This record gives sequence, C-alpha cells and structure tokens, in this order.
Amino acid sequence: MKLSNWIAAGAALICAAAFAAPLMTHAQTAPDGEAIFNGRCKACHDPAVGRAPNRTTLASMAPGQIVEVLTTGPMVPMAAGLTPEDKQAVAAYLTAAAPGPEAHAAPTPTRGPPPLLANVGVDVKCTGPAPPIRQSASDWASVGVDPTSHRFQRHPGLTRAEVGKLKVKWAFAMTGGGMPTVIGDWLFITNRSGKFYALDARTGCVRWLTEGVTSRTTPMIVRTPVSPSGWATFVGERNRTVHAFDAQTGQELWASPQLESNPVGTITGAPIVSGNQLFVPMSSGEEGAATQPTYACCSFRGSLSALDLATGKVQWKTYDITEPLRPTRKNSVGTQLQGPAGGAIWSAPTVDARRGLVYVATGDSFTEVPTLGADAIVAMDMATGKVRWSHQVTPGDNFIIGCNGAVRGVNCPNPTGPDYDYGASPILFHLPGGKDIVLSGQKSGTVYGMDPDTGRLIWSTKVGSGSALGGVEWGMAADDRRLYVAISDIIDIFDEMAAKQGKPPLEGAPPGPAKPGLSALDPATGKVLWHTPAPHAPCHYAGDRSRDYTNGVCVNAQSAAPSVIPGLVFSGTTDGWFRAYDAATGRIVWESSTTARTYDTVNQVKDQPGGSIDGLGPAIAGGMVYVMSGFNGASRTGGNGVNVLLAYSVDGR
Repeated sequence: MKLSNWIAAGAALICAAAFAAPLMTHAQTAPDGEAIFNGRCKACHDPAVGRAPNRTTLASMAPGQIVEVLTTGPMVPMAAGLTPEDKQAVAAYLTAAAPGPEAHAAPTPTRGPPPLLANVGVDVKCTGPAPPIRQSASDWASVGVDPTSHRFQRHPGLTRAEVGKLKVKWAFAMTGGGMPTVIGDWLFITNRSGKFYALDARTGCVRWLTEGVTSRTTPMIVRTPVSPSGWATFVGERNRTVHAFDAQTGQELWASPQLESNPVGTITGAPIVSGNQLFVPMSSGEEGAATQPTYACCSFRGSLSALDLATGKVQWKTYDITEPLRPTRKNSVGTQLQGPAGGAIWSAPTVDARRGLVYVATGDSFTEVPTLGADAIVAMDMATGKVRWSHQVTPGDNFIIGCNGAVRGVNCPNPTGPDYDYGASPILFHLPGGKDIVLSGQKSGTVYGMDPDTGRLIWSTKVGSGSALGGVEWGMAADDRRLYVAISDIIDIFDEMAAKQGKPPLEGAPPGPAKPGLSALDPATGKVLWHTPAPHAPCHYAGDRSRDYTNGVCVNAQSAAPSVIPGLVFSGTTDGWFRAYDAATGRIVWESSTTARTYDTVNQVKDQPGGSIDGLGPAIAGGMVYVMSGFNGASRTGGNGVNVLLAYSVDGR
C-alpha cells in the first residue's frame, strides 16, 4: 500500500532520499534546517519525485509530525545520524515554525502524556458520568463491521429516504485521524497526535482519552470478561505492539511484547478479534528505508501473530515469506544486499471461523530474489498459524521507493515490478448456492475470486487501469448480492494531466486510461454489473502535492474504502466529495462536498477546512454516518495538515 497508507505521510515524507548527502558536521551553532533539507531531502521533495509529497504538502504539516516520522517506528533507518536538534530544525524550516516543545516526538512505547504533534483544539469533556456501553444491532465495532470484512451495516438506523437529508451534526478536528468504530452511543478513534479518544457518538464530547498511543489503526470493540466493565478495545501501535484498554474507562489492561524485532516493521492493519484470539498483521516501512545507499536492502518479512485475548501473550507467529534470507549482490557503494523480503500485511485480516482459517493479503517483494509470499492471499490455521494455502497473483512485483522514475536508486531490484501489491482486506462472501468465495482487490485494478478451501482461482476481473497508487487501495465492500469496488487510478489521473502539459509521467511510464469510480460486481462470476465514473466536481483543499501536475484541478480518485447499508453504498473521493450510490444501479442519490465550507468543531477549532476523503472510509451506526475529511494530515492530494471527523445525521439533528 505504501504511500496511500501510512507511508503517504511517512516514508516519502521524511528527508532521506536515494541520493542522501553526507551528514553535516555538528558545531556549537544551531543546526541549519535549510542546509539539511537541501542536502538530504530536496532531491526527492523539491520538486516532488514519484509519489513523495512536495514542499507545499510538507509545509501544511505540524512540525511535530515531521519530527515524529523521523524519530520513531520504521523510518528510523532513514534518519540515521540526525540529532534531535537536526530534526527539529528541518521541521521548523519546512513549516516556518520556531523549534520548540511542540516539535518533539513522543518516546515509545510509554503511555505518558507526550503529544507527538501539536495538539489541535481543546478537548471538551462530557458533563456528568459516562453511561454504560450498551450494544445495539446498529453498531460498527470493527473496521469491517464483521469478521468477514463485508463493511455492510445491516441496521443503519436511517432509511434510504432519510439519506437525502443528511447534514453535518458535529465536527471534531484532529491531526491524522483514521476510521472510527461505534458501539451504542460511544465512538472510538485514534489519530497521529498520539491521542486515543472515546467520544460521545451523538455530540462529539470527550468521554475519555489516553495519550501516547501512536496508532493509525481502527480500534476494535468487543464484549469480554477480560475487562472490568465487560467491554475492551484493542489498538495496534506503530512501535509493533498491541495495547488493550477497558472501553468504558480507558484503563490499560495489557500491553503485548514487541511483535517484530526488525525496526522497519509497523502495524497499519487493525487487529481483529475472534473468540479468545486477537490476530495482528505486521507491515513495514522498509521500502522507504531502502532508498539509502548504505541500507542493506532488504530483510523485513510480513507476518501475522495470534495473541491471547486475556493476556496479550503470543500464541503463534507466521511469516508469509518462507524462503531463506541470503546475500545477493553489492550495490554501487559497496553495501551488501539481501533477500527475499517484503510481503507486508497492510490491512486487517479476515476470519473464516467455520473453516478455522484467517486470510491475509500481502504486499509486494522488496528485492529481486524470488518469493511466493508477496502479492498473495494467504490462508492460515487459526489454532496453529500453519499456512493452509497461498495464492500469488503477481510474481516478480519487486519494488522499493525511488525505482519507477527516470533516476533510480542504487538498491532498486532488477527487474523492478509495477508495485501492484495488496492493500485491502479480503472478503469472505457466502454465495446464494451455499458455497463461499474469497474476494480480493489489488492495486493492479484486478479483482479476484478464490476458493476458500484451496485458494484456487475461480475468476478475475480487470476493473481499473491500475498503478502504484491505482486500482483497489484501501478496501472493498459487499452486501448479500453484490461486491462494490472503488478504484483510485490516481497516478494515471496525474499522468494524463501531465501529458496535456508536456510533463513526464509521474511513475516514469506512459499512463493507462484512468478509471476512477465505483463498480458493482457479481461475487460468483466477477461480471461487472454497473460502473459509475467518479464525477469531476469543484473542491477547495490546500496542501496538495498533485498541483505540480494538475494546476490546481481537483483530483477525483476514488481510493477510500466504501461502506454499505441496505440499498445504498457510501463512497468518497480525494476531491473531498462524499456520496451515496444506489446499490442496484450505481446512480448517485446524495452528495456532500466536505471542502465547500469550514467547520467550527466540538473541540473549539474555528473555520477548520475539510480535505480529501481517503483511507478506510465511513462508519455508519445508530442513524449517523461518520467520515474523516483530510486523510492522515498529508495525503497525496487534499491534505490540510489537520483532519476533521464529520458526523452526519438526518437534518443535522
């Protein structure tokens, strides 16, 4: 998933390129942020190369966000040799802010109160005692609603006729917020500021918050005796650990051991509960770290860990790449390279309780050493972690950042693949005839149907043009009749615009015909039932790295994961538009521009702008629809540095 995932504001954000300059000599004088940037960063960011954010996007970020990416998690190798003062100086230079406490990254993995980024607004606490958490049929308690990852809300609490009356009831500003979960009148959400919130789902006031939770995963809420209140929530953190909290109080219940020793590992996919187990996927920032000539590319391997729900103890851990690591060649500066590597698991796993299986979708290979574990759907035994089957859809998809343009880094694999890896969770679908099928969508723009018992390919359908940021990015959705596929094709959009201006393709290759939009497929056959192109519509976002290629034209990639209620599909686009589609025909029945106005938020931010809609899409519960506008602080298009969570209700009531 790379840049469209956390790396969008991570690997490509930080100031280390394949052309990293030698470190400056430190004297008693304050570091020169501009000099460090020019020596180590400018080659990739000014102008932007490939998918790296440009200076405009970097300038829209909070200083602490830049420092945090340079300091913690998988990006540590790319900032090797920089002192804390160096990082603060770079952040101050890029954001025109004086270095200060707000630009310090948080230590990890403590639960203390060090904010990663500049705090946004004022946390307005709810008045009176918090009511007990009460389950309802309308809850959205995990990223995919159910363990099979359908993203289908059967009991939305609003009718089709009422959807046309949806208006924003409340808004909450935060830095880099993700997708919320909702149970009863409680809403849970993490964000890049290190704050984990429990909000009143009806009003947006704060019921509790825990600081220092460096997570971008969607919290999962379950009823369990593990917690004193009977309700627990689980969050995967960037430092490769999982924490369990009492969902009623925010009290920490347990912290897992670090689930991966490789420092480039990180957790981006939401942990998923089934029975007394918690399944945790491991992804990576090694594609970014490998741009440094001195980095011994590459050694990371994606994995899935099963934890005991009561204690966080690891029951088993299975790597998706099984071929032995071996030295390969030395690069042009003499660094010994190695492989195979890759197979990052970017998304949440999908549970098949009847078969005792858990399915994961794996990312691309980082080296030219052959492996069957990358770009694959893998089925693992829930009890033991043993791989029952693995189906690779794109052999030889070897890729690291900086390898698809005119200038290539010294660690680039040869041959280099198209970067078509999986970034979306598989869906286990029950067909009308009684059989099941595993559905998966790739950045290639191809959707697959596989036999859940064997992994045998049943069908494949090309829906989008596909590219490194094209095709299916964050997820698909399904009701009982259809599979709904949102297509990004953002690189192809950029390239088509660039070609009109006589500029080179963004990915160094001729563009395909961009096909952003929403499609419905027959899950049994893969037949396209309808396709609605993403409309061209006005937007008003700032901090847009795509403006280098578009001259300010709004980019309508449909990369966010859609969500479904009976008869309607909700889906957003990177130009900030949020729409509802007729599930049977694809006709747009309602739309709202999240950038057409500003918002006075519950946490007392005045005139907060919206931005792109990307990422894991909307949650629908209790008659309300929740969506994040702005996407992770610095998305590839439409990032404003601060996101805003929008809560829609009928007539804003």
